[in-house]
Amino acid sequence: MKFTLSWLKDHLETDATLEQICERLTAIGLEVEHVDDKAAFKPFVIAKVVSAEKHPQADKLKVLMVDTGTGSPVQVVCGAPNARAGLIGAFAAPGAYVPGIDVTLAVGTIRGVESRGMMCSEKELQMSDSHDGIIDLPDDAPVGTSFAAYAGLDDPMIEINLTPNRPDCTSIHGIARDLAASGMGTLKVQPQPAFAVEGETTTKVKLDLGEDTHLCPGFALRLVRGVKNGPSPKWMQQRLLAIGLRPINALVDVTNYMTFDQGRPLHVFDAAKVKGNLTVRRAVAGEKVLALDTREYTLSPANVVIADDNGIESIGGIMGGEHSGCDETTTDVLIESALWDPMNIAKTGRTLGIITDARYRFERGVDPDYMVPGLERATQLILDMCGGTAAKTDVVGYAGYTPKIVDFPVSEVKRLTGLEVGAEEAVSILEGLGFGVEGSGDRVSVSVPSWRPDVDGKADLVEEVMRIHGVDNIKPQPIENLGAVNGKILTTLQIRTRLAKRALASRGMLEAVTWSFISKAQAELFGGGKPQLSLANPIAADMSDMRPSLLPGLLTAAQRNADKGFGDVAIFEVSGTYENDTPSGQRRVAGGIRRGTASLAGAGRSWSNAAKGGGKPVDVFDAKADAIAVLEACGVPMGNVQFEAGGPSWYHPGRSGTIKLGPKIVLGTFGEFHPKVLEALDVSGALAGFEVYVDAMPEPKKKATRTKPALELSPFQAVKRDFAFVVEKSVEAGAILKAASSADRRLVTNVNIFDIFEGPSLGEGKKSVAIEVVIQPAERTLTDEDFEALAGKIIANVEKNTGGVLRGS
Repeated sequence: MKFTLSWLKDHLETDATLEQICERLTAIGLEVEHVDDKAAFKPFVIAKVVSAEKHPQADKLKVLMVDTGTGSPVQVVCGAPNARAGLIGAFAAPGAYVPGIDVTLAVGTIRGVESRGMMCSEKELQMSDSHDGIIDLPDDAPVGTSFAAYAGLDDPMIEINLTPNRPDCTSIHGIARDLAASGMGTLKVQPQPAFAVEGETTTKVKLDLGEDTHLCPGFALRLVRGVKNGPSPKWMQQRLLAIGLRPINALVDVTNYMTFDQGRPLHVFDAAKVKGNLTVRRAVAGEKVLALDTREYTLSPANVVIADDNGIESIGGIMGGEHSGCDETTTDVLIESALWDPMNIAKTGRTLGIITDARYRFERGVDPDYMVPGLERATQLILDMCGGTAAKTDVVGYAGYTPKIVDFPVSEVKRLTGLEVGAEEAVSILEGLGFGVEGSGDRVSVSVPSWRPDVDGKADLVEEVMRIHGVDNIKPQPIENLGAVNGKILTTLQIRTRLAKRALASRGMLEAVTWSFISKAQAELFGGGKPQLSLANPIAADMSDMRPSLLPGLLTAAQRNADKGFGDVAIFEVSGTYENDTPSGQRRVAGGIRRGTASLAGAGRSWSNAAKGGGKPVDVFDAKADAIAVLEACGVPMGNVQFEAGGPSWYHPGRSGTIKLGPKIVLGTFGEFHPKVLEALDVSGALAGFEVYVDAMPEPKKKATRTKPALELSPFQAVKRDFAFVVEKSVEAGAILKAASSADRRLVTNVNIFDIFEGPSLGEGKKSVAIEVVIQPAERTLTDEDFEALAGKIIANVEKNTGGVLRGS
């Protein structure tokens, strides 16, 4: 939302400086994003052409001697056709930046003649599109003074960032009301429009929406005859230009001015181009309209339009049609002031890709009770600028505004904010903001004004009192002591979320934050796409569904990195996925992606690292190792965890796995991705990923309280022994690990696979799996006989559970 300081002061009587106003705006919740104090126009001065001689080397150039008020004339080479002796205009000296041509001036030589500055046109100073000649000021213009001050170009422009819940401040009048309520000045009451009304508005309006009357709750239309359309006044053009709007003509400029000044979007039809009466209806599928932006739009029954006998004349609340637009030939004009359903406006604008100032306001909600008064004020402006005679207003559909009544205990301010605000001050703040207050004491009845659809209950009123009284008056308070040194603050799920993030970060992965919604096609690839998870009002077409998995977002993020030259990526996310639209359908998942050669260069002997030589692409085992790291960090009893071959359809069927705890509890999945899934996502490269369901992990068992040392370490040296077993190819490596570990759980503390070998020497359908067993004595140093006995147990246990035979035996 943009406005100028002088425009604001049309509504606010104040002596506050620009800096004070900006500071207060931010303090009351209207955050100032940008301030343009028009310093760029300060170098321009009013100057008089003393003489104008023909350039000796160019027929279309003149050499001017210009009096800038400094005493000695300045020589300027100028090509403007109206350059002449005695002309008074705007002069820019060397070093000045000229915004209209984006040039910083310097002393130059043009066809052999030195030029020390330039006389400027209106286009070069962004005052208008006129560049036929240099600015020609009246004879009484004060030479040597600031041109910006003389022409009103020194009016600072303020831009605020509005939150969607403040439609009242999409108008400069609403912003002034907030400032006045905060003590920054007095809100000016503008005089009511007063003009003669003659005859009826012959064009009638019909609301043909069936039971969906909420789509257009009201429509006001007025005919003004005998107007003379032309340029709007200079003051209006300058204000529109200051906020980035291009002046078009008086009729159109009035509607743009009212949109920002009063927050009341309007539309004007050339009455001569409207055939028959107007009808507000749903568009027919496939109907087209050529809009004012010269683009043709294809509409659907979801769009509400204003039509006549010719067809569609306007997309309701969004943009008018080109056919019935006003131009210099317009003599009779229809002024429309209507109300539109905010949700339908937002959907229509988003579907059609149209962004307008009208849409911005209607989708937030305009003041319903200002529909007719806004039309009256716009009529007054048109009559003042264009003349004509106003007919009686035709109003249909509007049932009037019934204010919401809120029972407001003033003590709620103290309870919710900690601020000590007296009842008298709270009532004064609310009345200053336009609320009606009845009653006295600590409990009052508050009626909500028509321009505040965001206020619904007493908490909203507390917020109004708090922001005007001053959020910075809230004193910080220490967190309440829970009364226990080791009191549990976080839930198990929160703790495990933190542990999972730390575990994955320690493995060299970077945390990513991806969107919670993805396209329907992506959702269907990963088991989603259910109707109940489709967004009613998506922010973009490719963000239509809640994600069933973290992997689509991580895969596309990895590809974006690859497209920018970072092919070896390892990223993870711990966040929510969605199985249905109930609270229990939201899951907490830890997911990760490795791409290229971004495998973990782990310490120690690993068959995977040895096989890759440190440079081969990532594979299923990298993803499995990441998943196991999450499980271990979260305290899952790994002795009970089972790994099954195969996973969901988005993984490669022969290079994926499922992690279970018992036959029913699925803890996660991992694997390399299916080529068809990667192709559908437009993702390429070696990719492996995993997902661990943090919320599926069982709650940790409560341990019996016992006294034990903080850390128990064996005083004896750990010993490693290697074994190689020949087994059938179908035997899972995990079964060998489990059998070796269970041979003697007191002594065997870890088992690791460091080599896998297949070859003709082993026999058909055989493979060799080499394991490293870590033996940790706890009570005494083991003898050779002890080691021999333990080795026998390990060999026997592996043979019993897997059929494996010690290689070489």
